[in-house]
Amino acid sequence: MGKIGPLEIILILVIVVLLFGGRKIPELMKGIGQGLKEFKKAKDTDASDANKGLGEDK
Repeated sequence: MGKIGPLEIILILVIVVLLFGGRKIPELMKGIGQGLKEFKKAKDTDASDANKGLGEDK
């Protein structure tokens, strides 16, 4: 128990398609991708700011 196999993945994908519809999925993925990109950018900016405050450069 606890392992996710190919049957479970297919079942999850079918449920997602039924819930969101075929046209909404690309929009949803695009939004998630943009959110991750902004998160990484903010994380890198904060890390470089913290290093500058300590007198260290990356």
